[in-house]
Amino acid sequence: MTDNRPSRSREALTRFSLRARELDRRTSAIDAVRRLRRALPGDPGFGDPLSAAGRDSAGTVARLANRLYDDQPRTSRELGLATLQVWHSLLARTGRGGGDQTVTLLFTDLVGFSAWALRAGDEDALRLLREVASAMEPVLAKRGQIVKRLGDGLMAVYPSPQLGFAAVVAARERLADIEVAGYRPVIRAGLHVGRPRAIGGDYLGVDVNVAARLVEKAGAGEILVSEPALAGLDREQVWTRRKKTFRLTQVKGVPSDLAVYEARPRTSP
Repeated sequence: MTDNRPSRSREALTRFSLRARELDRRTSAIDAVRRLRRALPGDPGFGDPLSAAGRDSAGTVARLANRLYDDQPRTSRELGLATLQVWHSLLARTGRGGGDQTVTLLFTDLVGFSAWALRAGDEDALRLLREVASAMEPVLAKRGQIVKRLGDGLMAVYPSPQLGFAAVVAARERLADIEVAGYRPVIRAGLHVGRPRAIGGDYLGVDVNVAARLVEKAGAGEILVSEPALAGLDREQVWTRRKKTFRLTQVKGVPSDLAVYEARPRTSP
């Protein structure tokens, strides 16, 4: 008598595989998981190139997982991203994922760099940027995290305004001996405290725009701080003066009367 059990098992396995593939591509199932993701903690859009650009473990796994799928929507993909979404949210809550936390935002740039670089040329400009980065970035990264480089400037985040201010002052001192083709780099900086949206390895939102506007308005060698940042400075170490005529214009969502201050170390003349 012929034993047909292996054949029946293969047939059952084939039917199960076909049903699973059908369910994986079923629009109603995909929509159901997407609705579930909106109710779960974290970013329901987690997994796209922007949100998964960070260096945390969840972002890394999401980037690797995306390579395994084609562009077609899949229930299995949404379920996997739902797991990573919650994982990323838990990392953020423990301070390792860069979630919705209060942070000090720092922007810096080099005064007069663009005009000088046009005259000096690419080779000297690149040499200068390398020397500036080698001098500044270890000091800035020691107290906080460098988020991104912006040509001749950068954006960084710190746990407190005092740490951000101290980092800028230390970085500024390290530029004193640098000179390339007659240009001596001088930085200006802006500090603001807020709760920006952390996405991938970057930060977005009104608070980021405020900090960026501060550095645009700062003079040569000047450090401008917003009123929220002022509250976190050690007044025994930092001298401040309000910029009474200063207005943060064209920043949507920012009160027009937000006070801005110049800040200097108390040891400065």
